[in-house]
Formats: sequence, C-alpha cells, structure tokens
Amino acid sequence: MKKSLFFLSILFLNFQFIISQNLPSPEDFLGYEIGTQFTPHHKVIDYFTQLAENSPLVQYHTYGKTYEGRPLTYAVISSEENLQNLEQIRNDHLQKAEGNSNISPQNSEKAIVWLSNNVHGNEASSTEAAMKTAYELLTSKKEWLENTVIIMDPSVNPDGRDRYVNWYNQVKANPYNENPDAVEHMEPWPGGRPNHYLFDLNRDWAWATQTETRQRLEIYNQWLPHIHVDFHEQGINDPYYFAPAAEPFHEIITPFQREFQTEIGRNNARYFDEEGWLYFTGERFDLLYPSYGDTYPTYMGAIGMTYEQAGHGRAGLGIETEEGYVLTLVDRVAHHTAAGLSTVEVASENAGKLNAEFQNFYDNSGLGVKSYALSGNPDKLDALKELLNRHEITYNEAGAGTSLRGFDYASKKQIRQNASENTVIINTDQPKGKMVKVLMEPAAKLVDSLTYDITAWSLPYAYGLDAVASTRKISGKAVQETAVVKNTANPAGAGYISKWNSMQDAKFLAALLKEDFKVRFTEIAVENANEKFDAGSLIITKSDNRTLENFDSRLVALANQHNRRLTVANTGFSTSGPDFGSSSVKIINKPRIAVLRGEGTSSLNYGEIWYFFEQELNYPLTSIDTEYLNRIDLNNFDVLILPSGRYSDIFPEDEFKKLTSWVRSGGKIIALDNAVGLFAGKEGLDLEVNKKESAKDSLQEKNLLPYAERERENIKDLITGSIIKTKVDHTHPMAFGYPNEYFSLKLSANSYAFLDNGYNVAYIEGEPEVVSGFAGSTAQKKITNSMVFGEEPMGRGSIIYMVDNPLFRAFWENGKLFFVNSIFFVNNDNYRM
Repeated sequence: MKKSLFFLSILFLNFQFIISQNLPSPEDFLGYEIGTQFTPHHKVIDYFTQLAENSPLVQYHTYGKTYEGRPLTYAVISSEENLQNLEQIRNDHLQKAEGNSNISPQNSEKAIVWLSNNVHGNEASSTEAAMKTAYELLTSKKEWLENTVIIMDPSVNPDGRDRYVNWYNQVKANPYNENPDAVEHMEPWPGGRPNHYLFDLNRDWAWATQTETRQRLEIYNQWLPHIHVDFHEQGINDPYYFAPAAEPFHEIITPFQREFQTEIGRNNARYFDEEGWLYFTGERFDLLYPSYGDTYPTYMGAIGMTYEQAGHGRAGLGIETEEGYVLTLVDRVAHHTAAGLSTVEVASENAGKLNAEFQNFYDNSGLGVKSYALSGNPDKLDALKELLNRHEITYNEAGAGTSLRGFDYASKKQIRQNASENTVIINTDQPKGKMVKVLMEPAAKLVDSLTYDITAWSLPYAYGLDAVASTRKISGKAVQETAVVKNTANPAGAGYISKWNSMQDAKFLAALLKEDFKVRFTEIAVENANEKFDAGSLIITKSDNRTLENFDSRLVALANQHNRRLTVANTGFSTSGPDFGSSSVKIINKPRIAVLRGEGTSSLNYGEIWYFFEQELNYPLTSIDTEYLNRIDLNNFDVLILPSGRYSDIFPEDEFKKLTSWVRSGGKIIALDNAVGLFAGKEGLDLEVNKKESAKDSLQEKNLLPYAERERENIKDLITGSIIKTKVDHTHPMAFGYPNEYFSLKLSANSYAFLDNGYNVAYIEGEPEVVSGFAGSTAQKKITNSMVFGEEPMGRGSIIYMVDNPLFRAFWENGKLFFVNSIFFVNNDNYRM
C-alpha cells in the first residue's frame, strides 16, 4: 500500500513537473525579457490565453470590450481542485455577505484576492508585472493556491495603455535615452492615462459612467473579494508606496480593515527591505472618496489598497532620477511583482480570518440611518435607480401615506411628513448597506481635511432630489416599472407641447433637431389644453413643420421612443401665457457646435464634454485642436465650447479680438471652469475676478509660518470638491427646468464678481452655505457674493460663464441641464449664416 502511494506521489510530481516545463515564461513566449520592451495589449492577451491552455490552474475570460473594441479580460488562478469547485466557492462566499453562515466548511478557508493592473494607461509597468506574477504563482508559489483564488485583470484600461505604448515605441531612441529631456519622456496631450473618452477610470468606480467600469462591476459584484489591489505609478522620484493608507479614513472602515492593511504593508516591507528597495506608507493616499479602486472595494468589505511605483508616463524604459540613479522598467516590474506576490502570501496565511471578518463587515445593524427616502422628478429618480442597479443595491417604493420621520436634506431639520407617490426607499439592512450610507449620507465625516480628492458627492444633491434620512426603517412596496408612454397623432391640432425639466427631455430635443423638426420653447409659463407648462417647455407646431413629410406620425414615434408625453394643443391660442406665435415662444435653431481640444486644454474636461455629446445627449459635436485653431473659420459654427484650460497662449491679443468679434456677430461661447478666467478683466467685458482679502491671512503672516505647518495652513485657500447652495434666477433660459436654488459641486476657490451688465443665473449671495465637504476659511470668504453661472451678452452673441463644471466626471446629474440650456435656449433664436 505504501509503495502504491509512493508511486502515485511520484507520478503526480512528474505530472506537475511536465506542466511546469510546458508552461511558457513571459520571456520565452514574448521573446524578450520582461521590462526591456512594452508589451502591446494583444500580446498580453495572447500570453494569458497560452497560460490557460497549458495549465489546469488558470481560467481566462473576456468580460467585455472597450470603446475602441479591445477585449477586457481577467484570469482566475487557483489550485485545480478549487477551479473545479469554483462556482461553489463563489456562491458560498457571497452567502457570507447575505449573512448566511450555513456554507461548506472547506470554503470558509478560501481567500479571494483581486489584482487590478494598469487602470491608468501610461502607468504601464503593472501589466508587464501581471504576466510575471501569474507565472510565479503557477510555478514557484503554487502552495498558496491551495486556499487562495486570485482574480487578475491584466489591463483595466487597454485603450489608454495602447495609446501610451504605441506612442512610446514610435519615438524612443535605440537604445533608450535616460535623459529626462528626451522626447520619449515627454508624453504629448492627452497622454495615455485616461480611456477613450479621456476619463480617469480610477475615479469612476462608484459613478460607473464608462463602459469599462460598467462591465467590470458586473464581474466584481459576482465575487466581492477579500482583498483588492489597484496597481499604479507615481512621479519618478518617489520610490514605492503601499498600505497602510493615509487619513482620512471613512468612518465605516472597520478596525480590522485598518489593521490588516498594516499587516500586508509589513509583509511587503519585509521583501523590499531584503532587496534594499525604498518605500513609504501612510502619507498621501487616503480612503475617503468612494470612487477609487481602493475605496470602492473597501466599502464593499475588501481590504482595498493602492500600490504606487515610481515611473508613470515619463519613465519609459529608463530615466535618470533626481537622486542620481536610473529607474528602469525592469526595476518597476520587479517591485510590482514582489508586492503582488507578498499580498497573495498574506492572504493565503490569513484565509480564515479574512472570511470571518468579511462576514462581520456585512453586519449592518450598527448603522444609525436605517432608510433613505428620495423623491422628486421621476426622470431623475429613474437615473438614480439605474446607478443603484449597476451596484446591485436594492430599493423599493413608499406606500401611499407612508410616514417619513428624519433629517431633511433641504431644511437641515428633523421633519415628519407623508411620502409622495413616487418616493424611493433605500434601506441599509441589505448587504451593501454601508455603501448606501457612503453614497447617500448628506455629508461624509472628515477627520482630516487634507485629502487626495473631492470631499462631497452625496447622491441626493447630485441628482437633484429631495431626501430624508431616517433612523427608523421605512417599509415599502415593490417598485413599479416606469410607465410606457404611448402618444397618438392628432393632425387636426395646432401642435404639441412637451415638458422640460430633465436630461431625458434634453435627449428628446436633440433627437428632434437631428431629424430636422422645428422646435420652439416658451420663455414664460403657459396654459394650453387645460394644462399648465413651465417656462422652457417645448412647443412643436404644425405651422413650423408644414414641409416636413409625415410630421405627426414621425413626431409621435420619436416621442414614444424617448418615453416623452406629448400634450395635443388643438389651438395655438393659450388660456394664459403666450400664444404660439408670440415672441416669447422662441424658435430653437439647430446649432453647429465646436469644442476645443489639445495643448492648453484640460484633457479630462474635454473628455467630459466629448462623452456628454456622444453618449448622453446624442448630438453632433466638432472637435477642433488648438494647434490649428487660427486656421479655422469660426463662422462655420454657432457655439464654441472652451473646456477648462490655460488660454493665454491660445488666444493672444489678436486672436482674442477675432474671438470676441465672432461673438459680436452672433456667436456663442460656453466657457467652463478655468476657461472663464480668459475673459476676466478684458477691455469691453463685464467679468471681473472677485477680490476678497483678509488682513488675518496677510502674506506677511503666511511667510512667518513654520515650514512644517505650511501645507496645512494652505488648505485654508482650498475648496476640495464641496457642495455649496446657490440661488438661481429660474426666469433666465439657462435655468429653465430648475427651482430657485441649486446645489453646486464646487471644485475650486475661483471666484468672479456679479455681472453688472449681464445675467447672474446661479450665484452665491452673502457667505456661502457649505452643505457637504471641505472648504477652507479663506476660500469661503473669497467666494462670498460671487457668480457661479452667468451670461454676458455681446453684440448679437453671448459668452456663457460656468465657473463650476456641471459635467465633472459625468456624475453630477443635476447640473447637466444648465449646460444643455446654454446650448439650445440661450441666445439661439437667430440664424448665423
């Protein structure tokens, strides 16, 4: 019997040896040492495909495609037995999140580790390291796989990676040039960091606006790993960063999550110390903003961490640092590989503890708020529901007369009232209750105001909804599906009216204009067909469209497609308000829109605009590069959008005069964020920087501050993504669809005085009311009595100032209609030919 067992053991070892021998290393497969070249995305896919075909310890899957058609993939690496039992392991693991402890005992000791690589395309070393890490796990580290399941995404952002790799391979010297001034270290605009639409995918986890994020979340939510590592790169002179993270930590992060980060960090440090590699911890990368690749997993119960290697897009294959050594891609790969393997090791050694604490995390009985009740515009509620569905957060609807008691977001007081018929209830006694708290709470608790990103994001404000947070659970009923609108044609009538107060209405308008319908909007509230319509409502008349073939049937079909209700107006004679032929019922001309991009403009803000037009509004946009702007005839366009940027070199004095001349002849400029500053203080313009100074914060006092206190003192001048209440002139076309107040996401302390000769559409009157997030004391004084959105007429045209960016990361839903109104309603009733 012993001989038989010995013989079987020898056979098994031989079989394992044969597998290892047939398993190609990255070097063998690619034909070069990892780190001596950048590997194109398709070859990375080929290598992981080869691993899966030659090892029973690997499964390799495609989970989607990027906007440019590149595959999104992930590998699952574990023991052969675990892979054969993978669905049971996964399902048992998810049962812990449901609070069910009746699972297979053997699956209570399996650790699940997710390794995400290359979310920023020009931080390219981690994809190279992923291939090496996978090979090491399958050969020299197989013992860890007995109780560990590793999910590895080799490249979260293939479009950005290939943009960087292709550029670098085109310009690099042979051999590579270590001089930091060499072209291979000077990545051109927009760089490889973002995805196709130039979004930062590492800020998109919670908002899920991009196709890569949406498809990844479907898989992530099928696993909810114990540990998630997001591999990054930082400046060339910083060595390596790993956990523990810096303060502030969000309050829902558990003591175990904090402590285990440190445990992983110590193990990483052990390997780095052995090799003599430098590193730092706990200084820079906090755990607050919920849309990162470390925070989002943390709020879903994982040990979420960012690992940052020196390098970034500047480093190339090798670069001389300020510390007098050459940082190579070979070095960067080695560091990421060591950190990844170290993390898997700690997970394997602590699988039982990870499972127990993961289940503890999903006990939400200690959350103070039991329910969030949200009400308001049905379209905005539907948009919120779509986001909740992506995160698999459940919700229901309040029954008729349901009593709501709790904190009211608008009044900041405890209230008691009955729910409206379309109130959505989101309870926290569900698996993702802690994420519900993070996304819905009116203001995140800040234990430190020095943060790495925005400090406010509360979804009720972001979606423009009324909200009540209740410490008592609110009962509800099953959600009713949105009613399908079925309009019918009425060729005998004068026309049709459609409301205006959401992005769904904006998409409908864009579709009408693209199909060559003539559309009007009313500047004054109107009553017709026994119904009242607010200013901004769309009026589509038979008279305007008399030459449009099949006008009624085509209009009804388009309205049904967009689920917009048309009210039939049998007559253009209104019961109250303007008749259809009034000068207050203005035609909406089909605008020809251009946007600037290229050097000098913010690639992120340009990407937000580009994405908005192509993926949300569905309206044509022409992108013009700043490199050849002076050769463009702007008379071919009606609207020019200036993304945030630095415009002094783009518009020197002569070019600026040409630009304003074009406006006077009927053009319209929409300037966002820093672009507003181009027009401040210019001759003939009303815009002026808001000058607010405090004697207490004088330059002399700042110069006398000790060196160690400067950084913390300087945050008094900052606004780090705060929600601020503004007043709104909702009689102005730019504000149609809004009430008389708006909660704006303010990203900076940029401040401009009230316009004297223009229109202050949204503004801060008196001292600002900061409802959420951090705003420094000096910055708050600076934005006192300041314009947020405004219009300055100039000749036949206008300049529209948007000091706050309503398209920021595409998640501030409630601001988008200001932008649409600026395009279609403001000064758009005259043709420019």
